[in-house]
Amino acid sequence: MPSQLTVYRHDQRKQALITLSGEIDFESAPLVRESLDRCLRDGIRTIDVDLTPVTFCDCSGLNAFLHAAQQTTVAGGTLRLHHPPTTLVRILDLAGRGFLLLDLPFDHLPPPVGDTPAAPRPAPPHRSVPLASVLSGDVR
Repeated sequence: MPSQLTVYRHDQRKQALITLSGEIDFESAPLVRESLDRCLRDGIRTIDVDLTPVTFCDCSGLNAFLHAAQQTTVAGGTLRLHHPPTTLVRILDLAGRGFLLLDLPFDHLPPPVGDTPAAPRPAPPHRSVPLASVLSGDVR
């Protein structure tokens, strides 16, 4: 069964609010990429993406957002994700790319179901890890 994704766009001058609703996967990620690329072609330089109604997002969606973040930065703009699913936040955190997309500190991550919150720990030094290593599980 094909995945369902709906894209809503609301422009205000050089800003756009994109609301995505449904599932973002291999089949629907090209629609995400095209929608965000179209904003840049239309002169939009501030893109806010509301992910509140997104029920699923896999690495294809992550790739679309990373591509859009890179293109937006090159164009002198900003891309921000709002209310991403917890799984996407965790993947971005693991990939070391959350700072590109999220305007939230990572200490907002909820603990996995059944876990009790641990005492805060100092942040590790910043370390860049290629996304391919993260996705293949070769991170050391």
